[in-house]
Amino acid sequence: MNRRTLWNRAARARGFTLIEVMIVIAIVLALSAIVGVAVLGRRDQADLSLTQTKLNNIKTALKFFKVDFGRYPSEEEGLAVLWDKEILDPEADVNKYSSDGYLEEPTPSDQWGNEWGYRFPSQREDETQYDLWSFGANGEDEDGEGDDITSWRKDSEEGGLDDGLMAPPPSGG
Repeated sequence: MNRRTLWNRAARARGFTLIEVMIVIAIVLALSAIVGVAVLGRRDQADLSLTQTKLNNIKTALKFFKVDFGRYPSEEEGLAVLWDKEILDPEADVNKYSSDGYLEEPTPSDQWGNEWGYRFPSQREDETQYDLWSFGANGEDEDGEGDDITSWRKDSEEGGLDDGLMAPPPSGG
C-alpha cells in the first residue's frame, strides 16, 4: 500500500460519522431544553418575588409617610412623593418630609416595567386605607383571573391570608 492510502484509512478511522454527530447534537439540544425550562421557570418566580418585595417596600414607605404627615399620599402626589419631595402637596409641611426620602431609590414600576397602581382612599378596604397593585407579567387587569399582585387581603377560610395575587380595584369613579 502506498502512503496516501494508509493516510486516508487513518483519517477515516479518526473521524465521526454523520449519525454520531447528529446523536451528539440531539443530546445537547435535549439538555439545553431541560435547563432552559428550569431556568425560565425560576426567572418567572424570581420576578414575582422581586415585585412582591418591591410592593412590600412601598407599603413600608407609605406607613412612614403616614407617621410623618398623618395621611397617605393623595392620588395626585402618587407614589413618586415617596422619593421626590418636590411632588409633595404645597400645603404640606415640607419639614416633616424624611431627609432621605421614604425609599432608597425611585421605584416607579414593577419588575416587568409596568407602573404601580395606587389609589387613596381605598375602594377595597375602608376609606382610611389605600390600594396598591401591580398588573403582573402580562400588564393587564384580569379581574382576579390573572397574575396581579396586590396589597389587600384575600377573604379566605384561613382568616384572610395575604397571598398577594388578586385583581386590582375596579377602575373609575
